[in-house]
Amino acid sequence: MDWARAIEINHAALTRIVAALIAMVGLAAESAAARLPRPLYRRALSVLRPAESAVRRLIVIVARGVVVKPRAVRAMPKGLTLARAGRGATSFQLFDSRKRFGPMRPRSAGPKIAPRVFVFGDSPFAPLFQLQESGGAEALIDDGMVGARRLLRRLAAVRMALEDLPRQAQRLVRWQARRERMTSPKFRSPLRPGLPPGYCKQQKHEVDAVLRECHALASDALKEDTS
Repeated sequence: MDWARAIEINHAALTRIVAALIAMVGLAAESAAARLPRPLYRRALSVLRPAESAVRRLIVIVARGVVVKPRAVRAMPKGLTLARAGRGATSFQLFDSRKRFGPMRPRSAGPKIAPRVFVFGDSPFAPLFQLQESGGAEALIDDGMVGARRLLRRLAAVRMALEDLPRQAQRLVRWQARRERMTSPKFRSPLRPGLPPGYCKQQKHEVDAVLRECHALASDALKEDTS
């Protein structure tokens, strides 16, 4: 197996796909709009999900046989605090999100029902409290736009990962080493069992074929590392 050639081909394809995706959503080099039209948002997300999975598997392939020295564990300096979620440095997620099982949470609580209290007066049995809708009139307005800050951060992260695959491979090796040292981690493999996130049975976009290829190669690479 010519691993170097396989990495080169898939890296070029994913770089082209991500560049087209960036152009599609109008993401500039240093600034981006916070909201996108809903159809554009959904179309971008349908390409970004399999692209992330393919890049993740490409990193697994590049990490094949890589050995790094473990970093020394150092105490956090006094006065230093961790950044809040979404405000830290952009970082590509090296492992697949695991599937969720069990009942799904409702998206919205629906209208709030206040207790009906009847009072006697001019109008007998007149309800003092009525059914009230949650939120004001502004909450019911739909301008057809969707908040896209999280999508744009994910897109920036996947672009950054493609620009420096060797560094991402070293991150993955360190991540796997930390998992091996854990007593009972939730999972050890960066790839979840079964089909990868964003997988589509019917090829609708170039990224679907790239994801299939990268998934097969990454599975072989993991088997070689564990053999």
